[in-house]
Amino acid sequence: MCSSETGARGALRYRPLWLAIGWALVTLVLYLSLTPRPLELTIDHGDKYMHLLAYFVLMGWFQQLYPKRRSRLLLLGLFIGMGIGLEYLQGMSGARLFDPADMVANSLGALLAWLLGWTGFASLLPRLEDLLLPRRE
Repeated sequence: MCSSETGARGALRYRPLWLAIGWALVTLVLYLSLTPRPLELTIDHGDKYMHLLAYFVLMGWFQQLYPKRRSRLLLLGLFIGMGIGLEYLQGMSGARLFDPADMVANSLGALLAWLLGWTGFASLLPRLEDLLLPRRE
C-alpha cells in the first residue's frame, strides 16, 4: 500500500481527467438510481449484480485517486452511505421501490473493491498512465 496521495509510481499526470471521469460515474449512478424508469435486466437478480458492480467501480475508481488508508476508509463509508441514502430516496419517490437487498449489494460492491485495494488493484490508474504514456527519464 502506498503511503501518499500520489500513488505507488508518483503523481498521476492526468488526475483532473480521472477525477472528472469519477464524478461522471457518480452522476450516472445517481441518475440511474433516481430515474423513474430504471434499466431492466432479463437475468435473475440482475439488478443486484448491477448494484454490486456500480459500487465496486465507484469505490475502485476513487481509491486509486485517494490511496491513503484513512481516505480509502472514508470513501468506503461515503459510498455505503450513498447506497443506503439513495435507496431511501427511491422509496420516498413513489416511482421506485425501497429494497434493503439493494443496500446490501451496494455495500458489498464497495467493500469488495476496498478489500481489493490492499492489492495491486489500487494502482491501476498509475499503471495505465505508465503503459499509455511512459515517463521520460
